[in-house]
Amino acid sequence: MATSGRRPRIGRQYAFSLRNLSVCFGLIAIVVFGVGVTVRAAGGATGAQPAAAVAVGLLTLLAAVVMRHRRTAPASPEEDSLGAADFEAMTASEFEQAVADLCARDGCQVSRVEGGAGDLGADVLATAPDGQRIVIQCKRYDWTHKVGSQDVQRFGGTCFAVHDAQIAAVVTTSEFTKPAAEYATQCGILCVDGQELATWASTGPAPWTE
Repeated sequence: MATSGRRPRIGRQYAFSLRNLSVCFGLIAIVVFGVGVTVRAAGGATGAQPAAAVAVGLLTLLAAVVMRHRRTAPASPEEDSLGAADFEAMTASEFEQAVADLCARDGCQVSRVEGGAGDLGADVLATAPDGQRIVIQCKRYDWTHKVGSQDVQRFGGTCFAVHDAQIAAVVTTSEFTKPAAEYATQCGILCVDGQELATWASTGPAPWTE
């Protein structure tokens, strides 16, 4: 099981969704087909150009309404899960609990979820299925606020010496600065950025099993 740090990707990234991409292409194909049929039918009639313009406008409006409905419709039971969670919208304590829930989902025994000034850097304590002790610090930051070297250094000063971590990880909704990632690599701390968190939540497995 890997416990070394990984350098996060540079720049804002988003989780890829094959289903959403397929839906978008399907809607585009429907609109293009409908426009083609309408223009051909109206080509021989008087005022063909206005008729075609009206048809294009109606079809475009229909596509926009369908896409808006997909964005605002309630999630299905299958989608209403950790994989669809908006981690950035959570409070710090909610985010810690969500990370603990991901650990539990992947077979870990969570022993404590405790954030705040007295946690000594450990927001989530758990035991992996193979018995290794997991210590996680959660950083629910806006994507413009990267986890810096000092954040990781403070965690590195307690995760092994105080909490006896065998797997130490910093999980964030944002990204890590280059110095933070380099320090984590040197100390054997796993860095899980926002993109990797989204992948973990949607498809798994836990980052330390890869």
